[in-house]
Amino acid sequence: MPVKLHIDRISLNFGGIKALDNVELQINAGEIFAVIGPNGAGKTSLINSINGFYTPQRGRIIFEGVDITHMPPYKRATLGISRTFQNIALYTNATVLDNLMAARHIHLKSNMLTGALFWGPAQREEIAHRRRVEEIIDFLEMEHIRKSIVGALSYGLRKRVELGRALALEPTLLLLDEPMAGMNVEEKEDMARFILDIHERQGSTIVLIEHDIGLVMDISHRIAVIDFGVKIGEGSPDEISRDEAVINAYLGEGEH
Repeated sequence: MPVKLHIDRISLNFGGIKALDNVELQINAGEIFAVIGPNGAGKTSLINSINGFYTPQRGRIIFEGVDITHMPPYKRATLGISRTFQNIALYTNATVLDNLMAARHIHLKSNMLTGALFWGPAQREEIAHRRRVEEIIDFLEMEHIRKSIVGALSYGLRKRVELGRALALEPTLLLLDEPMAGMNVEEKEDMARFILDIHERQGSTIVLIEHDIGLVMDISHRIAVIDFGVKIGEGSPDEISRDEAVINAYLGEGEH
């Protein structure tokens, strides 16, 4: 299986605080790779480094054979890297449809003149982008809220809209930062189903940060465990559940 993403011994410091310390990961194309660990372990710092919000002081990030360590976030998006956020980051005064359409901007090819006049290529492009967004709305079962203002939606539905916006970028690498945080059991089951469907239908490689260990064990192919910025374990769900270092640091004695 080809390597999709190689985290090559990255270290990230904020002053005297080590957020990540010599972290090495190899994520294969087409797998669901989970990153778990206690609060403050460095998981979101890892996601922020992959999508370009942070730049590690040491090490490299290699995406599909290309060194993207110092590449700005928008260029990484054009390569096929997209993400959701731990804290929802949507246009709350806009509709669901408008939020998803806004994410299509990196695929726009019309120039300023044709875009302003909205004819010919610009009109055809707009129709194509709208069609893709409508497909995502159908896929995520959001038809009933497509014209709703995002700020008026429940937390669980806003999380779903954010996933839709990430999909609108047409990623081949999808970074999900706690996509089920704050959800009830039914909402979590829906989100898990969508993640599995994305993986199965689109073949996307998915990096998942999630605190629900049972869910992580159910849907992930491999898992890495980070504690105080250091990787302390990596392997299949079964291997991680039996790893003594992981049990002592994170899973707890009750997971034996």
